[in-house]
Amino acid sequence: MPGFSRRELLLGSAGLATAFAAGGLGARQAQAADHALTLASLDHQILPDAVTRSMMSFAPDGPPPVLRFKQGRKAAIDVHNALDEVSTVHWHGFRIPNGMDGVPYLTQYPIEAGKTFRYEFTPPDAGTFWYHPHCNTLEQMARGLTGVMIVEEKEDPGFDQDLPLNIRDFRLDGDGQFIEFFKARNAARGGTYGTVATVNWKVAPTYDLPAGGLVRLRLAVTDLTRVGTYELAGGDAKVIALDSNPLPAPVPARDLILAPGQRADIALRVPDSEDKVVRLLLKRPNGDKELCSFQPVGQSAGRDLKELKPLPPNPVPEPDLANAEVLEFVFGWSPEGDAPQASICGTLGYTFWSINRTAWPGDLPGPFDPLATMKQGKSYILRLRNESPNDHPIHLHGLSFKLLRSNKRQLPPLVTDTALLLEEETMDVALVADNPGDWAFHCHVIEHQKTGLAGFLRVDG
Repeated sequence: MPGFSRRELLLGSAGLATAFAAGGLGARQAQAADHALTLASLDHQILPDAVTRSMMSFAPDGPPPVLRFKQGRKAAIDVHNALDEVSTVHWHGFRIPNGMDGVPYLTQYPIEAGKTFRYEFTPPDAGTFWYHPHCNTLEQMARGLTGVMIVEEKEDPGFDQDLPLNIRDFRLDGDGQFIEFFKARNAARGGTYGTVATVNWKVAPTYDLPAGGLVRLRLAVTDLTRVGTYELAGGDAKVIALDSNPLPAPVPARDLILAPGQRADIALRVPDSEDKVVRLLLKRPNGDKELCSFQPVGQSAGRDLKELKPLPPNPVPEPDLANAEVLEFVFGWSPEGDAPQASICGTLGYTFWSINRTAWPGDLPGPFDPLATMKQGKSYILRLRNESPNDHPIHLHGLSFKLLRSNKRQLPPLVTDTALLLEEETMDVALVADNPGDWAFHCHVIEHQKTGLAGFLRVDG
């Protein structure tokens, strides 16, 4: 029998047996995976005439690949860790078994350097999702570990082209090299912004699209910090889905607020003429920034947005509001500010934030108590109260919830996994606790998450 590793000593033999059952590669390795990812360091050009050293990707030779799945079809993904540190992969927005969720110690061991872990699941929902590490999260994501996932509907929705857009900043200096990934004073406020805006690891790229065609643009904001307002200028475009769930009716693609972790599917009717370029803009008080552009090419296909069928709703259960139990959560500063405990998954060295006056101590074996325990199959209303003057995109793993009401604005009845909680806002959301396990619950401004604004909810099966 091989010697025990540090993670096995930390978790004990019971946890070891569970982890092997959940995803360690053994006899099942004989069956080929649908996707294979390699966590690797690489040098890559982001800025013109500069190669950024020590980036990280899910491929050894370029940006993270776009992963495509079929709704309702089982998939296997082999993740090989070629880094010199541990990691995991979380599948953001997927309602899948808890053991496949990719949260260190809560659902699996960190994947050690040189090791491979197989994730297996069946995506129940169609739409746009993304994936990223949940171990040494800030640095690994800051170096490049964010990728887009697409789950295709069972029936073709009728687009001529499907284009994923991985929207994120990097913190680089003028020579294209990384600068400090965060500043403590910013982590205690809104977070530390990147310096170079990219789409699919490129600065202001141009994409050729079929003139007069219908294109599905999949915006995935995988940034660590930025809450932005986006607009498509120069074309007829409608938002058809947010956070993987279809909208009741399409809305114009302007003044679209997206926070870290959120996604938007936009149906674009490409202009007929090649001189009519469409631009994706980040709206800013000091001048809009062009993130990328879309160039019509060829003879016009003459299509119309009215040709598109409405996207089918995902099979998310409808909560029973009349019998739902209310659970309250307060998001604010840490009452003590003690430094977090050391972890092989990294720490920023500060504690600024908390949920229900309790700061998450870091990615450790625990055991820890859940913020709340829910009974499987029961409906709940989560009352999210933000006591701070900063925005918090609140993400819940493994479950989807419905927006109900806010004390500050009118909320559409959208289904999501990531809700932007504005400063001093109280928001009610509802869900059915249909997926058993311990589910991470945190702010997706990564500096907030890693300095205390995290915890987990338990669904008791």
